[in-house]
Amino acid sequence: MPSTTATPELETDTEVTFDEPWNVLIHNDPVNLMSYVAHVIRKIFGYNAKQAEKLMLEVHQEGKSMVWSGSRERAELYVKELHGHQLLATMEKAGG
Repeated sequence: MPSTTATPELETDTEVTFDEPWNVLIHNDPVNLMSYVAHVIRKIFGYNAKQAEKLMLEVHQEGKSMVWSGSRERAELYVKELHGHQLLATMEKAGG
């Protein structure tokens, strides 16, 4: 006897998002001096003075700058470290 029960079609999301990189952003604030922001960028990320100054100017002139991209766990650590230096920092998915 044939079965009359319909089998629901399953939709599968084939897009893998686990390895999607995350960006660390520093936002402009009215408190910290530009030289301090560049100093913290150099200290945490190891950028040279020229790179750190470029990123600091992006923060100052454009309101934010993406200072690093990579794994979510590392991005969380960087954001926490930036907060420890009293900088306003967030993270977001690189694609978003």
